[in-house]
Amino acid sequence: MSGGFDPLVPREIDRPTPVPLDVDVTTGDAATRLDDAKIFIAPADPADLDAWRAQLTAWREGARARHGAPTRYDDPASAWASRCFTVAQVWQWDELFFDFEAQRFTPERFLADAQRRFGGLDGIVLWHAYPVIGIDDRNQWDFYAVPGLAEAAEVLHTAGVAVFVDYNPWDVGTRRAGDDATELAATVRRLGADGVFLDTLKKAAPDLVAALDAARPGIGLEGESKLATERIADHTLSWAQWFADSEVPGVLRARWFERRHMQHHIRRWHRDHAEELRSAWLNGVGVMVWEVVFGVWVGWNERDAATLRRMLPVQRGLHRWLVEGEWTPLAVHDAPVFGSAFALDGVTLLCLVNTSDADVVHELPGGGRYVPLHQPGDGVSSVTVPAGGVAAVVRVPADAAVPPIVDEVRAALLTEPPVADASFPHRQARRLPAPAWTGPVRDDAEEPRTVTVATGTHVLTVRFRARETGMYEGAPYVDEWKPLPPRLHDQRTLERVAEVPHPVRVAAAEVSEAEYARFLDALGEHTDARDPELPATGMTFARARAYAAWAGGRLPTEDEWQVAASDPAFRRRMPEVWNWTESEHSDGRTRFVMLKGGSAHRSDGSDWYFDGGVQAPEFAAKLLLPGLGQDASPSIGFRLCWGENA
Repeated sequence: MSGGFDPLVPREIDRPTPVPLDVDVTTGDAATRLDDAKIFIAPADPADLDAWRAQLTAWREGARARHGAPTRYDDPASAWASRCFTVAQVWQWDELFFDFEAQRFTPERFLADAQRRFGGLDGIVLWHAYPVIGIDDRNQWDFYAVPGLAEAAEVLHTAGVAVFVDYNPWDVGTRRAGDDATELAATVRRLGADGVFLDTLKKAAPDLVAALDAARPGIGLEGESKLATERIADHTLSWAQWFADSEVPGVLRARWFERRHMQHHIRRWHRDHAEELRSAWLNGVGVMVWEVVFGVWVGWNERDAATLRRMLPVQRGLHRWLVEGEWTPLAVHDAPVFGSAFALDGVTLLCLVNTSDADVVHELPGGGRYVPLHQPGDGVSSVTVPAGGVAAVVRVPADAAVPPIVDEVRAALLTEPPVADASFPHRQARRLPAPAWTGPVRDDAEEPRTVTVATGTHVLTVRFRARETGMYEGAPYVDEWKPLPPRLHDQRTLERVAEVPHPVRVAAAEVSEAEYARFLDALGEHTDARDPELPATGMTFARARAYAAWAGGRLPTEDEWQVAASDPAFRRRMPEVWNWTESEHSDGRTRFVMLKGGSAHRSDGSDWYFDGGVQAPEFAAKLLLPGLGQDASPSIGFRLCWGENA
């Protein structure tokens, strides 16, 4: 907590907006305030409901008169977005999406896991560059130019899953190619992308919209956080990130303005998504499933995953009710149970939520015949709404047949009971050993100058920049709303205790180009880079490990490297480069390695870039490990170590 800011409490900008009941909301300051809302506050007193709904309708009519009707939604090419209820943010090298042993993308494995746990996905954002970008001069487009990615996108399309690419407008300090609009449009075409996630942007500039429309008619643009009312017309999706709701669940402003506009609720660092799910359910919108936040595990608990499995068959099967039906917000206002009604063709879908921590049997009002969607029965007079969860019923005229689609939805739901377990599914990163080397071994006993790490206990202070990647374990911003400076990107320290059972000799300098060239010669490869003074760079982490084994040693751990760096004989080749260390970790979803030393390269222009510049020995940087050779960098080299435990 700093300067009065409590990161566990929503900021004022995150909070819902009150709806005045006694002023004109079609023009003036009142209209402007409502135009800028995230969520409209719901009335606590049911007696105010009629006036509240009338004001919401008046605001919408006024907003459409001022901003125009969003005719883009009438284009059949754009219609897919309104069905995109659940989207996953996916690090391109997530171990469910990429097999590190086989070095190939495995989108089918990711989809199978999502189907089992969440009820399937409607879209995937392929997150590609951040937080690795900036370690060298590669730009954001380079990180999408990897073999097999277009084929992985095609697998997603075949499964009916929309593909989003990510655009980083802050990437201004890496190599320049074409302008962003041209490069992004080319990436959309190459991957056959359906949508673009506008990282750090609320909306796209009109020229970017035009370029992307030309690349893919009906492309879905989704900005981060609140979308301006006037831009709902050309952005068919938006991110409802860090939206706080009122105690009585309110109405999403963008969804109320245009029913075919899709929103995705997300609070990325939260371990409890019940409130987001309830808001999405009452507003007929979707959620973002984001379990690996830039390399940090923030997995969904079983209760919330089960809630989503109970929501999606209704949202997908009764989509027409949600976008075309007459929507009555808070048709049920019976705390702790609240509900929205969506009426179409004489049939009403009633979506209910329970804001309490105990199951509630909700009595249904008289009139018509009620068919529950989440429990057996027909013509019921009550329905059980699970603790913190959702339920639905369909009301039909007493003498009318139940629409076939309702029976289909019920069949999909009767095997999805609510789950009470809301415990966080912890994952612990474990250190992975280097694989056995079966290649050639150096045929001489040459060993460079070394410094010795003595046997014993070494207590180390490690410094790092608090990026969203965290460090070894755990989310850095657990249950926080939005990390803000000085918490975001601030300098932090941790203490590590390194036990060294046997003396370790660490090379005083990095492996040189000439030394590395001998290794490549032994493998039957060739390189022109043979300078005896320059550090060898451009090898993958696996290749650095292989060289070390070929030379009869290994890479030093990050702790051994730091201890060795305190010896006066320890030196850096020029230009300085980061050093690989024997520190590969995995939590089953993300692989990472600790880098030491810093590099002469620095990408300027954004705090989102990877750490650059030469660093003190105690500084460490967590590098998320990509596959297919993408970890090779001109900014990374390595040195060796030898010892009894090598």
